[in-house]
Amino acid sequence: MTGGDPRRAERVAEGIRTEVAMFLRDGAKDPRLRGMVTVTGVDVTRDLRHAKVYVSVLGSDKERADTFEGLASVAHHLRGTIGRALRLRAAPEIEFKVDESIAHAARIEALLAQVRVEPVAGEDAGADAQADGDDSSGTDTAA
Repeated sequence: MTGGDPRRAERVAEGIRTEVAMFLRDGAKDPRLRGMVTVTGVDVTRDLRHAKVYVSVLGSDKERADTFEGLASVAHHLRGTIGRALRLRAAPEIEFKVDESIAHAARIEALLAQVRVEPVAGEDAGADAQADGDDSSGTDTAA
């Protein structure tokens, strides 16, 4: 059994990502699944018994907490759906993990936009200090 296709886990992970995304878009009825949920990636063990599904949830802290409670509660149902859709003999256990990369990227973008709009404090003062320093150094060499 160890001589199987080495890319099978990658293919299964991609299939799981697609199925979870479709489920969240079309079939999720749990009212706790609030906020914008994005499936960012899936890691599957080589034996296909466990899958970590990374999701990013945009919304308030309360919405994020509620969403992860909802995801945990639908994981078992989702496992069966994935097993049937991907025709797996034994569907992997699904574990949802937080992926902060989208929120982190949005925060960086906001900070960069702020820097582009606001002049950096001390930038003009530094130029003035440089000009003052040149005048005093010229005076010092003459003395």
